[in-house]
Amino acid sequence: QDQTGHQDHTANKSDSHQNHSEHAHHDPKAFKRLFGLSLLLTLPIVIYSETVQGLFGFTPPTFPFSEFVPAILGTFLFFLGGRVFLKGGLSELRIKKPGMMALISLALIVAFGYSAFVTALHLFGIMWMGMDFWWELATLISIMLLGHWIELASIARASGAIGALAKLIPEVAELVMDGNLKQVPVQSLKVGDKVLIRPGSAIPADGEIIEGASSVDESMLTGEAKPVDKSVGDKVIAGSINGSFAKLGKGSMTVQVSAVGQNTLLAGVVRLVSEAEKSKSKTQLLADRAAGLLFYLALVSSVITLITWIAIGGYSPDFILEKVVTVLVIACPHALGLAIPLVSAITSARAASSGVIIRDRRSFEAARNVDIVLFDKTGTLTTATRAVQNITLAQASSVSSASELLALAAGLEKEAEHSLAIAIVAKAEADGVKFESATEMEFFPGLGVRGKVSGVDAMAGSAALLNSANVSVHENDKKAVDQANAAGNSVVYVVLAGKLEGYLFIGDVIRSTAQDAVTSLREMGKEVAIVSGDAEGVVASVAETLGIQKFFGELLPADKIKLVQKLQSEGRKVAFVGDGVNDAPALAQADVGLAIGAGTDVAIESAGVILVSSDPSSVAEVIKLSRSSHAKMIQNLWWAAGYNIVAIPLAAGVLFPLGLVLTPALGAVLMSLSTLIVAANAQLLRRR
Repeated sequence: QDQTGHQDHTANKSDSHQNHSEHAHHDPKAFKRLFGLSLLLTLPIVIYSETVQGLFGFTPPTFPFSEFVPAILGTFLFFLGGRVFLKGGLSELRIKKPGMMALISLALIVAFGYSAFVTALHLFGIMWMGMDFWWELATLISIMLLGHWIELASIARASGAIGALAKLIPEVAELVMDGNLKQVPVQSLKVGDKVLIRPGSAIPADGEIIEGASSVDESMLTGEAKPVDKSVGDKVIAGSINGSFAKLGKGSMTVQVSAVGQNTLLAGVVRLVSEAEKSKSKTQLLADRAAGLLFYLALVSSVITLITWIAIGGYSPDFILEKVVTVLVIACPHALGLAIPLVSAITSARAASSGVIIRDRRSFEAARNVDIVLFDKTGTLTTATRAVQNITLAQASSVSSASELLALAAGLEKEAEHSLAIAIVAKAEADGVKFESATEMEFFPGLGVRGKVSGVDAMAGSAALLNSANVSVHENDKKAVDQANAAGNSVVYVVLAGKLEGYLFIGDVIRSTAQDAVTSLREMGKEVAIVSGDAEGVVASVAETLGIQKFFGELLPADKIKLVQKLQSEGRKVAFVGDGVNDAPALAQADVGLAIGAGTDVAIESAGVILVSSDPSSVAEVIKLSRSSHAKMIQNLWWAAGYNIVAIPLAAGVLFPLGLVLTPALGAVLMSLSTLIVAANAQLLRRR
């Protein structure tokens, strides 16, 4: 099983890397260090640039050969900080898909080549009217490194879902052989083997109980809110927990293995998560597409500029070359390169301050187009715990009040660990009801408990326990219990001296913000539905309380992912909100997977967005923020691309006959101004 998990994990990671942008495999810390070094080199290059000195009217301290500081440091910076973009540009050209990296590389190479040429002529005393671009080259590299560092830091993600699933399986199992116990590695188990499952232990393989009884927590796999009573003949699932009677030392089971390794339900969940993640198509950022178009636009414009000025005639080579270089440099995407990373970084920070962690940018950005939101019931719209909903005295009860009945039930359930017992004791403690633990306790796994209260026989448990003790139930009481069961509540009967005194209804606790969440989504025009592994009646009850028309109960992990796929095949954009292992496949398959922060590691690793606050109303906020973020991206892209559309013809000299000339120095200023406008526009997101 471990081997299988690791193999799937490796494949998943490999596939995940394929979905990243060209440089997502780089370490953000490495980009940070490279940016810091680049910035240190850029400052003296800018200070000692004659162009910058002329623009701002200052003169830095001089020393022998200080005029060559920009050239020396610029050359070093070109090969140090620029190599990332040069490699990326080469990769884009190899696959014949030039984009951001190719455009940046082209500008770097032209700026470096031309600047080195001008500097070499200057060094040998040859007069040349053109100016170098060392400071533009340095600032370009630094700003691009900053943008890529921000981008990598904001979308860095992990692919640990498969590893988290594998952790549910214990490393060793207690094999029963000829009446003796032997600890063996789980990988060595075979179909037909018999294993002992002690209280509190994880079940190592799928199987059938052949001896013993207990209450098994399968919520991590099936979504069932309450532990499931198990006895001889019942099936158990690998990864579930036998934990109902850990303190009492009771509840051990002997299980005959029916499935191991890749054939277990857990392994099936692993495969579903892996397949769902791999099925996601690679989406290309708008900036990359814009950069691809800009690459060809800049290249064609520079060639046209060269041919046109040569054809016109009468202009020196340095004049013509300067125009060509200006076109390429001004086309360099300072603003375009930061248009999306800056918005992404600010959005991530804004979301985090509101209790939302964005793990996958593509998933978050898809949230704006969602038209249906599927909520897993337990742990999302309801809390993971259960609570006493109602305390009712029986038709012929001799107990004076509901508080007295609660005290009697709490005394009997005090030492039990079943979820129903925990809910009863918690209710008594919360209401300040005093009770004493019953004596001579006897526990019946899957049925209830029996003991003595003030020397009188008493019981608390299920209808089966009452039948075994021949306790009669009035018809009115039966009707009340049937109504409670129909509403999805569990019923605990309380018996004293062989007589039914009353019963407690225990059910899901709906989160205080669940109704607000549903209302907000509906006001945004989104359809809301509930999915759950719980019984249909339980799900229907919660749906009715929240006014949700569409709901699905008794769904296994495979059923949930099939439901998501069905909706997607109908053209729906699906958001799935969940918190458990059973939700992992659906979270990975959905267009937007949102994991409640209180959920499992597997759910969190499979989701694109994490709601740290466990507040379902945050789903609507995620959608709103996704809309705002996308709007800012489009605005920035239009500005960045629009700037180039206007500036490139000016750089080429189309208005030269009218006396309007865009010099390289002015072009650099406009390029910087464009970047500042994009950055300022992105900052407006902080207001939202």
